[in-house]
Amino acid sequence: MAWSFEQMAKRAAGWIRDGYYVTLGSGVPTNVCNYIPASKKVVLLSQSGMLGMGPFPYEGEEDSDLIDAGNQTVTELPMASYFSSTDTFAMMHGGHVNLSILGGLQVSERGDLANWEIPGTMAEGMGGAMDLVVGVQRVIVLMPHLAPDGSPNFRSRCDLPLTGANVVGTLITDLAVFTRADRHALFDLIDLAPGVTEAEVFAKTPARYRSVKSGINFAADHGSRYFSFPALPSPR
Repeated sequence: MAWSFEQMAKRAAGWIRDGYYVTLGSGVPTNVCNYIPASKKVVLLSQSGMLGMGPFPYEGEEDSDLIDAGNQTVTELPMASYFSSTDTFAMMHGGHVNLSILGGLQVSERGDLANWEIPGTMAEGMGGAMDLVVGVQRVIVLMPHLAPDGSPNFRSRCDLPLTGANVVGTLITDLAVFTRADRHALFDLIDLAPGVTEAEVFAKTPARYRSVKSGINFAADHGSRYFSFPALPSPR
């Protein structure tokens, strides 16, 4: 049985370390803030210029001045601060953000990400995604394993306009979790949704990857060299 979007968000929250500065993209990633344990000291940065974003408010307690990347109302933590979006992007470009959790349309086997435009449809623009993926220390992407037409979203190469090349460190779909230690490496399949088999994932995944669960190598070595990024531990 495939994971729901809420379950995917909960999985992503498990990758957040204590003391991290984190940004959440619009869509499914905005739900991640509801699954961060209170015991973890995590600071959420909103692209709109808010540092110290809290979870969604209860009904009747909404403040329309406090919004996230998806224009949904949020709460503020006691240590929250506010500044211009220029300062927000300076933080991202300066490498001060540990982790960004974004939605995706396509991810390639080499970590390319496409998440802002489907040609022929109305697009508001890429927002801050292009800045995020080149500035933060690590990127986690949440997306369905298959597109509405049944085509795979984890592919050998993206055919949609790219947000960033070789930027994705961890991919969480509704079927499985893939991660890689650095930008030299292939993705490793490390977890499956309940009832989902490796054979099913393989049949729906043209991208090359390795399976940590079975020890099967579904790919040849890339033979390419890229810059490294910090590795994250698997969530407990």
